[in-house]
Amino acid sequence: MGLQPWHWLMIGLLLGIVELLLPSFAALWFGVAALLTAVLVWLMPMGLTAQVVIWLILSVLACALWFLLVQPRIKTRTKAGLGGATIVGEVGMLVRAIDADGLGVVRFSVPKLGAAEWQCRTADGQPIAVGERVMVSAVMGNELIVAKK
Repeated sequence: MGLQPWHWLMIGLLLGIVELLLPSFAALWFGVAALLTAVLVWLMPMGLTAQVVIWLILSVLACALWFLLVQPRIKTRTKAGLGGATIVGEVGMLVRAIDADGLGVVRFSVPKLGAAEWQCRTADGQPIAVGERVMVSAVMGNELIVAKK
């Protein structure tokens, strides 16, 4: 004779509570598997070995589904704290023209590396008018090297 469905239900709830104390999303999937095992044992009574095997299989499936399908979609996409090279390829709009002195200001719709506006210049010293869209081609100190998009 195996465990009763309510045993699996309690195990699942306890693992859910443990997850509240240890926010790692590890115990949660074992708890979900225990709740699903409770439903299966309620629908089809089975021995303890079969119950444990089903719980293990469901645990592996729940963890795999989480790490393969769900987690990649909710990862933080911030680039704060990363190297300046992460801004290369981003497109912004000039809010101060790059004129004869070679220095202008580019604004991004979403802040990049903690700032929405950056000083910029072109690699060849060519002027670019206000309102033009530019793409970052390199980072030089605290300035961006941009090219007309």
